[in-house]
Amino acid sequence: MGQPKYALAAYDVDAYGDGDEIWALCADAENLFGDPPPPARGTYELIGCTPEGELKSVLARARADGSAPLGSLVLHILDKKGERIEEWSLEDVRVLGDRPCARDLSLRDITIEARESPHNPFDYPQCPPLSPGYRLLGAADEPIGTCRDLAYIQEEQPNLVEPSVRLLGCSPRGALRTALDAGEEDLGHAKLVRLDASGRTVQSAIEGELIAWIPSARGRGLVDLTLEPWSERPPTAAEEVWELWDDGRPAGPGLWARCGAQGRRHWLTVALDRREADRPDAEPGGTYHLEGRHITDVAGFFCAIGEAVNGPGGYFGWGLDALTDCLRGRWGARRPFTLVWHDAEVARLCLGLVPRTDHRPWTFEELLEFLVGEGIDVRLA
Repeated sequence: MGQPKYALAAYDVDAYGDGDEIWALCADAENLFGDPPPPARGTYELIGCTPEGELKSVLARARADGSAPLGSLVLHILDKKGERIEEWSLEDVRVLGDRPCARDLSLRDITIEARESPHNPFDYPQCPPLSPGYRLLGAADEPIGTCRDLAYIQEEQPNLVEPSVRLLGCSPRGALRTALDAGEEDLGHAKLVRLDASGRTVQSAIEGELIAWIPSARGRGLVDLTLEPWSERPPTAAEEVWELWDDGRPAGPGLWARCGAQGRRHWLTVALDRREADRPDAEPGGTYHLEGRHITDVAGFFCAIGEAVNGPGGYFGWGLDALTDCLRGRWGARRPFTLVWHDAEVARLCLGLVPRTDHRPWTFEELLEFLVGEGIDVRLA
């Protein structure tokens, strides 16, 4: 067997080591990665509507053409005084048609097809007692009408069954070897750990139950194991990130820039898992250089600031709350310090240019304001 990519350990082991808790070294894995499915589109009824503006125009086109796109739809949930107390959003909305409202013939019930926003604070909106309903807004926050209620038309969704993870070319040892030799059916609960080329831990991959084994075609004495996951599968982008860490902690800066947006987000989880927890903070008053050539998204900013403070592969927060925690100390740097942001124009042009939502990424100006507000002397270069 060549250099193993994975180690199989008892599920309650903190990290990969050389004790009896290591059950097997595995050459590879199949069916390991899995991205969450995109939000399903559903059919909704806007009950008791008074359409205005863009919604009124789109409704007219839908009557003529059978359906028409609306874009984003924001529902302001109103209290009994008609004041906004929360909002809930639908994306990629398409108006399918309308009919007179049975409750009030002067109003319309409008049927739409849409995808629920992943940033909604709860699964379904609900108005408080005596509420007049919802205020409707379009993508640019412009008022497009009101409705008294929202109904979701339940549709049967296919039950997608993910395949079990197959661990290939495994050399069993310890408790697993004992269980296999004894012919036991219950092989136990295990954790799969990704290794680098030197056999050191990169990151825990998945946990689950070993449910089957067969002799492996990869070599005499090796087995292929079947793991039924109970934890979330790593995203597809994790494989690319793990390969970039295959030689250990990066020796040079900017390796994360090869990744797409999802890969950069996963890079931050690896950097957090691999950080040197016992490394002392640098003395306050220092200067750190933020390389900005590849800061084209917010995840890129946090990859770059992690490297600026703690070197290649370093971590210094994955979001603003985490960055605030890091600035309190014990994460590599303590305030006050100077941050020289090189090629800042890249971030100024790229960050925050997305459709309006309450949970949109931070813009360059907002990040800059945050840093200055935290007492960091930011110098743009």
